[in-house]
Amino acid sequence: MSARTEHHRGLRLRAQLYAGIRDFFRERGVLEVETPVLSAAGNTDPNIESFRTRFHGHVDAGEAVRYLRTSPEFPLKRLLAEGLGDCYELGRVFRDGEAGGRHNPEFTMLEWYRVGWDERRLAEEVVALVRVAMASVDRIAEPRITTYVELFREQLGLDPHVAEIESLRAPLRNFGIDPEGLGRDDWLDLLMTHLLQPAFPTDRITVVHDYPASQCALARVRQGSPAVAERFEVYLGPYELANGYHELNDADEQRMRHERDNAVRRERGLAEVPLDEPLLDALGNMPDCAGVALGVDRLLMCMLGTDAIADVLAFPFRKA
Repeated sequence: MSARTEHHRGLRLRAQLYAGIRDFFRERGVLEVETPVLSAAGNTDPNIESFRTRFHGHVDAGEAVRYLRTSPEFPLKRLLAEGLGDCYELGRVFRDGEAGGRHNPEFTMLEWYRVGWDERRLAEEVVALVRVAMASVDRIAEPRITTYVELFREQLGLDPHVAEIESLRAPLRNFGIDPEGLGRDDWLDLLMTHLLQPAFPTDRITVVHDYPASQCALARVRQGSPAVAERFEVYLGPYELANGYHELNDADEQRMRHERDNAVRRERGLAEVPLDEPLLDALGNMPDCAGVALGVDRLLMCMLGTDAIADVLAFPFRKA
């Protein structure tokens, strides 16, 4: 098979997957919507960088500095607060600095929300969607569901909630990681990406839930001993595929988390990002719901059996 034929196979597979996704949600009564790609607010997450651009039209049109979205999350939540109900968006998102064999600065994200659901129920729907996608290329993917603490205890003999940082660093000593500025959650993330994730079987869907409360991001925190974030991640083989939450709808708590993110940005010498005030204004009206974002390009890579994101793109960043 020629390189051009293989490339076209990836493009046809993308079209097939899009049709399958739309069929999946149509059968389940979830509405497809389209939200703005440019926003006056950005993502405050200190580990994600947004592209910025400037509007040169009339000043009455709104803020001149605009951010290319890193996900459609905030406008989708505003629609939920209006009472739209279950909805999803399949579209392009942008992250600055993320380019390489498995990353492209412009990529496709599928994000959806289910009203009245918690994160466990939504994780089951993610598994169902992934299994349908894999079956379309005659591959079977079996799920395994585990908690964050069970995974660390089983594979590393560590309790991630109480282990000392030195114990977290020890298994990574051969990777030559500079420890400067790294905190507890950084080391936990490195253990996941460097040791746990690469060992996941190729055709297994691994669902990890009940993350440490310090990694709550936009999820609710369930009090207990220890408290845990009502969050899950889905891996297909070694690839992180989806990240979902039982969504926080406390505007004051959300504002505090965004402000904390900006404080970390200041400490790291990064530019602060304007908060999404329309989201914060609407958040108190958002119904109890669960939401998830899934990397479509990653799913396509797994379906095609390739480690190169370029194989599922019309043109990668360096050729765009």
